[in-house]
Order: sequence, then C-alpha cells, then structure tokens
Amino acid sequence: MHTTLRNLMIGASLFVLGACDDATFNSEIGANLDEGGFGNPTMNNVLVMSGQRDYTISLANRFAAEVPSTVNFAFNSSQIDGEAAAALSRQANWINQFPELRFSVYGHTDLVGSNAYNKSLGLRRAQAAVNYLVAQGISRSRLQALVSYGETQPLVVTQDQERRNRRTVTEVSGFVQNHPAVLNGKYAAVIFREYVESATRPQNPVQQSGAQLGQPAG
Repeated sequence: MHTTLRNLMIGASLFVLGACDDATFNSEIGANLDEGGFGNPTMNNVLVMSGQRDYTISLANRFAAEVPSTVNFAFNSSQIDGEAAAALSRQANWINQFPELRFSVYGHTDLVGSNAYNKSLGLRRAQAAVNYLVAQGISRSRLQALVSYGETQPLVVTQDQERRNRRTVTEVSGFVQNHPAVLNGKYAAVIFREYVESATRPQNPVQQSGAQLGQPAG
C-alpha cells in the first residue's frame, strides 16, 4: 500500500515537472513574481530601506517649493526668453548648492499641431533648458533624464494655444551615487542644508534658437 502511494506521488511530481517549460528552469529565482523588470523590486527595496526614496521625494518637494520648477515658452518656440532665463537662473543657483543631486528636465507643448511634431518640439524645449543650466555651471552628467511628453500632459485641456502647457519642468530625480556624502549615507544632511538665495549671481540669458521650419505647433 505504501509502495503504491509512493509511486503515485512520484508519478504526479514527474507530471508537474514535465509540464514546466524550459524558461521556468532557466530564469532567475523569483522572476515569475516580477513585473517585467527582474531586479527592479530589489532595487526599490534598497532605495526604501536606505531612505533614498523618501529623501528624494522630500528634496523634490523642497526644490519645487523654493524655486520655480516650470519654465514657459512662446508658441512654436524653444527660445529661452527673459522670464524663462530668470526662472532657470534660480534653478541653477539651487542646483549648484546641492551637488549631491541629479535632475530630470521634461518638455511639454500645447495641443496645437501633430503629435510627432509636438514631441520633437517638447524635446527641443527640454534641450534648451538643459543647455541654459549647463551654461550656468551645472554638469550635464547631473541632468540625466531628458524627456519630451509633447502634448500628452496638458495642464489646461484646450485645442487652442495655451502658454501654460508650453513648458519644461525640472525635478529632482535622485542622488549622484559616487558623491562622498551619498557614499557616507548623509542624506539627511543634504535635506536640511540651507539654500542661500542671497548667493545668486547675475546671469546672462542664453538665447536658444526656437522656431523651427515646418508645421507650426504648440
């Protein structure tokens, strides 16, 4: 009786194993629990346990509260005008005082024009903002994400021209991993460092050529 039961259990196990495809055996342990990017859950856990995720969010909120994170543009243009230059100069001054941080710059347009053209226009606006920041002494390597959302994320939903939608947004995206303060885990010291607004220096606006030949768009 015991021999028969044991044989049945062995047979069932072989059936289950036979039903598994080679991909299951050749993949990393836990890959079947991942959502498309093996290693991402572990990386997220490391960021949470080390405090980096919370510190990044806190610094992103502080940046948005202390300086204008959004820069607006004229219709069908990526030119940095006087108002944009003033905002970017304040961004650059803040960024210069926090060398441990990395930043992302996102480009947007209004809804006038084709999706493809507006995605290109949004990218040119992001590039113009990045070039201005670099001209103010920010290392290009700290501006790692350069993304265009084109017309896909309007602040004001309208098919007409809308200046508030024609913008770039600068955000804190994380830490410079090889910076000494980061290597020593001094994230809290970075958060509580004072931003000395009086340290701003006169800036010369960097004009970026904006209007492009082709279909007018937002």
